[in-house]
Amino acid sequence: MSNAADNRDAPGFVPPPYPYDRLDAFQKIAASHDGGIVDLSIGTPCDPPPASVIAALSGSGSERGYPASIGSEALRRSIARWMGRRFAIDVPVSRIAACIGTKEFVATTPQYMKLRRPHRDTVLYPAVAYPTYEMGATLAGLRAVPVGVNSEGKLDLASISADDASRALMLWVNSPSNPTGALDDLGAAAAWGRAHNVPVFSDECYTEFTWATSSQSILQHGLDGVIAVHSLSKRSNLAGVRVGFYAGDAEIVEYLKEVRKHAGFMVPGPAQAAGVAALDDDDHVASQRDRYRWRLEFMAQTLTKWSGIDITMPDGGFYLWFDATDAWDFTERLAHEGGALVSPGDFYGTGGSRHVRVAVVQPDAMLHTVARRLGV
Repeated sequence: MSNAADNRDAPGFVPPPYPYDRLDAFQKIAASHDGGIVDLSIGTPCDPPPASVIAALSGSGSERGYPASIGSEALRRSIARWMGRRFAIDVPVSRIAACIGTKEFVATTPQYMKLRRPHRDTVLYPAVAYPTYEMGATLAGLRAVPVGVNSEGKLDLASISADDASRALMLWVNSPSNPTGALDDLGAAAAWGRAHNVPVFSDECYTEFTWATSSQSILQHGLDGVIAVHSLSKRSNLAGVRVGFYAGDAEIVEYLKEVRKHAGFMVPGPAQAAGVAALDDDDHVASQRDRYRWRLEFMAQTLTKWSGIDITMPDGGFYLWFDATDAWDFTERLAHEGGALVSPGDFYGTGGSRHVRVAVVQPDAMLHTVARRLGV
């Protein structure tokens, strides 16, 4: 049989197990507790969005027609106003566009960037990170190259080889980081990208929950060569509504607008109306910040007392991230004794294999239930 025939019979891409499916056994253990499971494994918000947002979602009358793929004028103007208030920057509406949440944007953008620059084949991303950065590269048939951190916990840009830099389509940065909560040097990332002619995509979905500094955006260091990616899922408890946006470099935004239009990506009209209401309301975000800060502090104290591990507040985000030595053993013990489900750190890269991520996304009463079960 010829090599050509062998190649025709070779297996194609087989999706790996979805990380959270690996927790099924522990989920059953935790659910056996009186009062049920307390799921701290996935960052799914539990608190209600403002009534004004629900009213906009249900009463816009925009469900009848096709929505604009780039986002309505009203939505993009509300995004520009929010960025002006939050980051003190003036981003033209023409450099802003909507996406259906941000996971689909993270997963699909590498293939579109490959079409734009077919001679490049590499996606750079943080070595310990949200798994979709790597998966987006894999789905596009590209090289996924992780970038480690330096002694200060920032992305070690100096460690990127000249070959990888010359082949890079894009660099992902994520600050505050999921899962670590670390804050990166976004100015340094922007400068590196411009120096190497590599677009930098900055995932800033947790920026409203920054504890060590004020909220930061890569766009504060100029718009050229960079794209900031934001979501309303976390800040406004709208994960089920799927409203996100991207903004920055004029040429890249215009290119992605046109590609995504052809692909039929459209945030539903009612969701866009809800997005306007949410972005124009800063008060509910301030209240949500207070909730998450309390939950982080409470769970850090609770798990420190129970485990003997010194668990500290993150610099940003709503996850606790700590070295548990044997992450899967910690996860199993917490399911047995506390009825709580958390995420072992190898979900986020081999560099996180000793760590555990705890998402403080359950109501206060449920967190008190975990503490009671643990005897703390």
